[in-house]
Amino acid sequence: MNRPLRVAVIGAGPAGIYAADHLIKASETVTVDIFDKLPTPYGLIRYGVAPDHPRIKEIVNALFRVLDNPRIRFIGNVSYGVDVKPEELNRFYDATVISTGAEKDRSLDIPGIDLQGSFGGADFASWFNGHPDVPRDWPLEAREVAVIGAGNVAIDVARILAKTADELLVTEIPDNVYQALRSSPVTDVHLFSRRGPGQVKFTPQELRELDHSENVEVIVHPEGIEFDEASLEAMRQTRHIKMCVDILQNWAVRDPRDRPRRLHLYFLQAPVEVLGEDGKVVGLRTETQELTGDGWVRGTGEFTDWDVQAVYRAVGYLSSALPDLPFDTRTGTIPHAAGRVIDLDGEHVPGTYVAGWIKRGPVGLIGHTKGCSGETVASLLEDQEQGRLPLAPEGDPDAPVAYLEQRGLPITTWAGWQLLDAHEIALGEPHGRKRIKVVDRDEMTAISRG
Repeated sequence: MNRPLRVAVIGAGPAGIYAADHLIKASETVTVDIFDKLPTPYGLIRYGVAPDHPRIKEIVNALFRVLDNPRIRFIGNVSYGVDVKPEELNRFYDATVISTGAEKDRSLDIPGIDLQGSFGGADFASWFNGHPDVPRDWPLEAREVAVIGAGNVAIDVARILAKTADELLVTEIPDNVYQALRSSPVTDVHLFSRRGPGQVKFTPQELRELDHSENVEVIVHPEGIEFDEASLEAMRQTRHIKMCVDILQNWAVRDPRDRPRRLHLYFLQAPVEVLGEDGKVVGLRTETQELTGDGWVRGTGEFTDWDVQAVYRAVGYLSSALPDLPFDTRTGTIPHAAGRVIDLDGEHVPGTYVAGWIKRGPVGLIGHTKGCSGETVASLLEDQEQGRLPLAPEGDPDAPVAYLEQRGLPITTWAGWQLLDAHEIALGEPHGRKRIKVVDRDEMTAISRG
C-alpha cells in the first residue's frame, strides 16, 4: 500500500471508538472515520446508561479524548446500508469495522408477553434517555409493576420506575421524561430473578444505588435467598458476586422502613405467563424454582400470581442484522474469526471486520469492549501487513464527506457535537443541572450544523 491506511468504523459507541484508538496508536499515519446513524457520538453511554449514573457516564471523558484526535473524524446522521452502502464505503476505505452494538430487547417467549402494558427494558431506557428515534410519550399508568431480569438493565429500569421524578430532576433527563415520571402512580416495583442471588449479573455499585433514595424502601424477600454448591463456589471465586450476596442478605433481615414507594426483589421466581384481560396486562404468573447444584434451576410446580398492571422484560439486548453482511439470528452476532467477518462459506469477507456486542453478544463491561476491539484491530493490521486488504480506489480523505454532502445528507461532525454539547450544558446551568438533553433529531442536527 503506497499511501496511509484509511479505515471506516460503523458505530460511535465505546467499541467503535476503542477500535479507532487502537488503530491510531498502532500507526502514525492511519486515519479513521467513525460513522453513526445518530447525530451524536457515544452510543449506549448516552442513550442506554441511566441518567442517575454520572460516574458511569464519566467514561465519556475518556472517549472524548479519543475522538478529539485530528486523525479521527466523526460523521453522524449517516445510516449504514441506507445512507451509505457497503460498496460505497469500499470506494473510500481500505477496511471497515462494524461496531453497531445492540439496542433492541431480546424476546421472552411466554404467553401474554405482547399484551398492552408489556414493555422491553431497552425501549424504556431509550425513552428515559431521550433517544431521538423513540416516541416522546410513555404510558406510566400502573400502580404495581413487574420487572423481569437480574442484570444492570433490570436494576436501572426498576430504579427509574421506583424513584420520584423530583429525585431525577438533577440529572440530564429531558423535560418530557420528567413530566411523565412526575405523574406516575407507581407505589410498588417487583423485580423477579429466575435464579438465585449467587447467579446475579448486576454489579455491587448498581445494587447499592437502589437503596440511595429516601423515597424508596428496598425489600429483599428472604424466601429466595438460597445457595447450592455452585452458588457458594461462585461467591468464593468472584468478589463482586460475594459483595452482592452480602448486600442482599443484609437487606433481607433489616427492619422495615416507612417510605412511600417500595422496590421488591424476589429470587428463584421464573415468569411463565403475563396475565391479561381485555388485551391489557393485569398480572404476572411465576413458578418457584429450586437450585440444582450446578448453578441452574428447575421448576417446582408451585405458581404465584402477582397483581401488577405493567411488565418490563430486561432479559438482554439484541443486535440487528445489517445489509449485505452475514448474521447469526440465534446469537444476534456477525460470524467472525478473531474479528474478521466470515461469510456463509467460512471465508473472510475482504476488508470487513467486527467489534463489540455485535461481535461477541451483549455481555461484559466496557473494559471487555476495549479488549475485544483490540483483537479486531490486530487482525486488521495483520491483514494489511500480509497484503490482504483491498486498496480503495479513492484514497482522498475529503472524498467521502464531499460525496455525502453532494447527496444532500445533513451530516454532523465532531465540531458540531461540541456545539450541541455546549448547548445542552448551557440549558442545564440555570437549573443547577449538568445538562438538559435535546431530544428532537432535527433540532440536534440544526444545532450541530450551526
